[in-house]
Amino acid sequence: MSDSPAYGCITQVPGLLAGHWTSPQRPTGCSVVIAPQGAVAAVDVRGAAPGTRETDLLAPGHLVDKVHAVMLGGGSAWGLDAASGVVRWLEQQGIGMDVGFGHPLPLVPAAVLFDLPVGDALIRPDADGGFAACAAASVSPLVCGNVGAGAGASVGKLFGSNCAMKGGIGSASVQLHGVTVGALVACNAVGDVLDPHTGQLLAGARTAADQLRLRDTQRALLQGDAPRFALPGTNTTIGIIATDAALSRTELQRLTVAGHDGLARCIRPVHTMLDGDTLFALSTAQAQQQPDLITLSAMAAEAVQLAVLCAVRAAQTLRVGELWLPAAAELSA
Repeated sequence: MSDSPAYGCITQVPGLLAGHWTSPQRPTGCSVVIAPQGAVAAVDVRGAAPGTRETDLLAPGHLVDKVHAVMLGGGSAWGLDAASGVVRWLEQQGIGMDVGFGHPLPLVPAAVLFDLPVGDALIRPDADGGFAACAAASVSPLVCGNVGAGAGASVGKLFGSNCAMKGGIGSASVQLHGVTVGALVACNAVGDVLDPHTGQLLAGARTAADQLRLRDTQRALLQGDAPRFALPGTNTTIGIIATDAALSRTELQRLTVAGHDGLARCIRPVHTMLDGDTLFALSTAQAQQQPDLITLSAMAAEAVQLAVLCAVRAAQTLRVGELWLPAAAELSA
């Protein structure tokens, strides 16, 4: 595990805090990005098997225009319970939408990934985990790799989990013209991860013979190799894009579309029937400058791409029982 100074971090976006909670009992956890003053938000779901909460309220034309946090978690659908802990923490801090009765109402969209094969599947992120992630949140650079929502993440599973590698969570940011675009991404893809700048595969399905070389899933599929299909939803890359540029929900929606372009550059195959790929976008509107939307979209795609690379490069090898998930650093060595 490491922080991501070389890549930047989503906490460099003014107006945001972020933190992780990692289970001490097995590799799973949750991560949260908090906007104490609220942030305009949008979402784009590309995978065919998502696990989400409160995404309908983010559609353009709906009444509520701001949210107060976004939670990413492991544990499949059970892990969505962690968002309840985020709501509880925000309520205790007096953060939320004024509804005129009692405390402010915190609005917390969330997405989860499937990490149940790694350790005891009965241990999942819960409300206490979400609360703890909020309590740990700050503006400091986030630790990346085997933490939070990326603790039990893996990649390269289209030919069986015995040939997979360790995924993780990563963060990055891009700054230009006085504006910052950051990303936080938990990579649990069924596909491989490659560096688009070099074309080099970093992590993914390993060859069945010696399990020490990368198979290249995309090439194997195009050569006619038959995949070993897992249950839908057992793979997913989920993330958050954030900027201090003042954007409407419709404009933020374009950033999420661009963010998925970033995923497509470095994950292949991506957006499959087995993935639940979901990206949120937040605007804190604290920047004085306002680049054009094309530039912001390019920044979003780059930040997402860098966050994925950070996730797999910061990951550490994981052994649970007979399951071995080598990290990119170990295999390359």
